[in-house]
Amino acid sequence: MNSRETGDTAWVLDPILEIPHVRAAVLLTRDGLVSGFSAALSQDSADRVAAIVSTVQGACRTAAAAFADAPAAQLRQVVVESDHGYILVAPTDHGTCVAAYGGPEVRLDLLGHRVHSQVARLGEKAMAAAPRGVEGGYPV
Repeated sequence: MNSRETGDTAWVLDPILEIPHVRAAVLLTRDGLVSGFSAALSQDSADRVAAIVSTVQGACRTAAAAFADAPAAQLRQVVVESDHGYILVAPTDHGTCVAAYGGPEVRLDLLGHRVHSQVARLGEKAMAAAPRGVEGGYPV
């Protein structure tokens, strides 16, 4: 297992970590709390990454809305390129987010595809686990 669990999250990060040159990954909530992280990170590092990614996401949502001259924007992904590699961040529809870091040699197209595939699977699992509503004592 390549990831450290703070819940049942290894299945989300492990396929991302299998990509050549991917060095680390974090699963976090929109407000910056760590749900899971790869073994390459310490708990302190994962907490710091989650806080930064949460802040970057908020800034990017605000920037996208400002450019579109709209009150809000749905963020699909954030990509940061540096001389050390790439950070790819993809939020889910239910308030969590996956962030992955790959070295300069990583295939960004493969990383993006895998992260978005895992985000979709995470969303499917969340929807499957959602409780049914009860109206008048009968399931809706």
